[in-house]
Amino acid sequence: MRFVRPALCCLALALALGGCARPTPSAAPAAGGLRRIVLQSDWFPQAEHGGFYQALAKGYYREAGLDVEILPGGPGATIKLSVAKGVADFGLYRSDDAIVAASRGLPLLIVAAVLQHDPEGLLVHDASPVRTLRDLDGRSVIAPPSMTWIPYVQQKYGIKFDLRPLNYGLAVFLGDPTTIQQCMLTSEPFFARQHGARVRVVRLADSGYDPYHVLMCRRELARTSPAAVRAFVAASLRGWRDYLEGDPAPAFALIRQRNRQMSLEQLRFSRGELIANALVTGEASRGEAIGQLSLERIQRQIDALTEFKIVEQPVSAAAVATRAFLPDALR
Repeated sequence: MRFVRPALCCLALALALGGCARPTPSAAPAAGGLRRIVLQSDWFPQAEHGGFYQALAKGYYREAGLDVEILPGGPGATIKLSVAKGVADFGLYRSDDAIVAASRGLPLLIVAAVLQHDPEGLLVHDASPVRTLRDLDGRSVIAPPSMTWIPYVQQKYGIKFDLRPLNYGLAVFLGDPTTIQQCMLTSEPFFARQHGARVRVVRLADSGYDPYHVLMCRRELARTSPAAVRAFVAASLRGWRDYLEGDPAPAFALIRQRNRQMSLEQLRFSRGELIANALVTGEASRGEAIGQLSLERIQRQIDALTEFKIVEQPVSAAAVATRAFLPDALR
């Protein structure tokens, strides 16, 4: 799962965060008898990670017997490999990308959903004729070519569009009203509007392709340390509930301490979009809740990815995801 962000995080920030020595996960207790856990995030600290930072700031992890370190991500973050190789215990990823990675032999296991619905979409100017994903036919889209949604959408609708490299900035988009750029509903619209642009987002989920954004670990950790996995999931979900329903100030303060490019206005906007679009909570009428994971929905994603030959090796939902580590109320 990779969150796409504009280049607000400058090179100095990338060096400051990415250049730090990364701790190695260990089964041995940390200081004070706490179990050390390393979470590899998908981007620099942001509101979309708020539940994890709320749990860290308010001591929920320590109460669960865990000493948690959250590693920043960025454009070059190798989340799936970091988790598979044991550099990190847990990672944040999209469920479709996790499925593809697991089908290719990486020992990854989805243990909870961070976002019930995909916030990714295509940012267009208000005057753009692009209203649906079918309207992309024959156009150019700024997006990372490795994203799983690209072959899915092209094959589902029988369309073709050119790809232009994403540089994690909005300069090209703002300068050309015909530009179409991959975005996050929770981020890029905020910056575009700050620059006076009138914009819309065409949600990728409108195609019916709606992957989770998930928390995953390596299979060995789930097998050898189930109590630690269960404790981390429970404390994280507690943090998310508190972050969304209570005062987000503790998470905001920790995020801004670790990402000095982050403003309170941006944090409030992103959290507000998470809430308004029920991205984390989902819809209770559909059996969705914070952290909830449906193996049936995972299997539907696998079937779709297999139909369009994005997943080439047979794989089952039970082979890539489990509900075993969710709190009892969610199982």
